[in-house]
Amino acid sequence: MHERSSVADLTSSLRAELNRYSPGEKLPSSRALVERFRASPVTVSRAVAQLAAEGLVVTRPGSGAFRAQPRAEAPLPGDTSWQEVSLNGDGGPEVVPRTVDASGVLATLAAPATGVVEFNGGYLHTSLQPERALAAALARAGRRPGAWGRPPTDGLTELRAWFAREIGPALTAADVLITAGGQSALATALRALAPPGAPVL
Repeated sequence: MHERSSVADLTSSLRAELNRYSPGEKLPSSRALVERFRASPVTVSRAVAQLAAEGLVVTRPGSGAFRAQPRAEAPLPGDTSWQEVSLNGDGGPEVVPRTVDASGVLATLAAPATGVVEFNGGYLHTSLQPERALAAALARAGRRPGAWGRPPTDGLTELRAWFAREIGPALTAADVLITAGGQSALATALRALAPPGAPVL
């Protein structure tokens, strides 16, 4: 065969011949490639290194070069067309973003009119709060031993046991987890049910 001193030419020839080998099968030795292509050992070494950089060949010191296992195909991107439809206009060829109407949000942030008791928050109106009783209860709780210590991560055992009794006789405190709030409960449940990065609907 005629001389192939170019690394690029030799790389191209070896790349074209890789289909002859099964994944994991050993390629000819460097010495055999030097003799076959009449190339220098440096040229052969560089060509094999280029194929290894492309992920087509795996080199093992002392053993030689092997055809690489096929790469796992990248997962197809998720279908986000519903987001485009819901976030934009009618989905036509000239999609114009909708104007955001923030009046509803602003209304919830505005202070309520005098005499109006709102039910959109988690806090009672001040007129409905027994402030003296709450203050006395907080004072008593603050004086209890261990009141300022950090509670267990899974919640107080007594509180978990109470919830277990309320839910049903088949449960114990070990079946109940107390969280800091709704967001924490959802995050904990999703971490337990789905791996990181999994789509959740």
